[in-house]
Amino acid sequence: MSETIEGQAHRRGRTWVTHLAEHGVYAHGRTLRAAEANAVEGLELVGVSAEVTLTPVTPELERLRAADDVREQALRAAVHSLALRRTTRRDIVLATRAPAWLVKQILAEQAKKDDSPPPAESATTAEDIV
Repeated sequence: MSETIEGQAHRRGRTWVTHLAEHGVYAHGRTLRAAEANAVEGLELVGVSAEVTLTPVTPELERLRAADDVREQALRAAVHSLALRRTTRRDIVLATRAPAWLVKQILAEQAKKDDSPPPAESATTAEDIV
């Protein structure tokens, strides 16, 4: 199985259903994993060997994904703004409440894009320990 087929799963009652139109396969399951397994079986019946990845779709999930996108854009803007003000990475993490690895990743992407150095790490002080 080298190919991955992506599809959308919709909730119908207590079941997830999907239609992989390009292959003419319908699948269902009580859980998303069961629906994916059923879709793999259906694809095998039409001679296609592939992994299936289903994305659940409901109006609430779409709003959640949109909110996540807006939050990520706002986080990137805040990190960029604080970095321009020479704020240390540790203070950016504390101010944004974002994981340190994510702030480091955003700063690295920005440094690559802007060709500017990321903010310096602050030395550990008594205030940092408290």
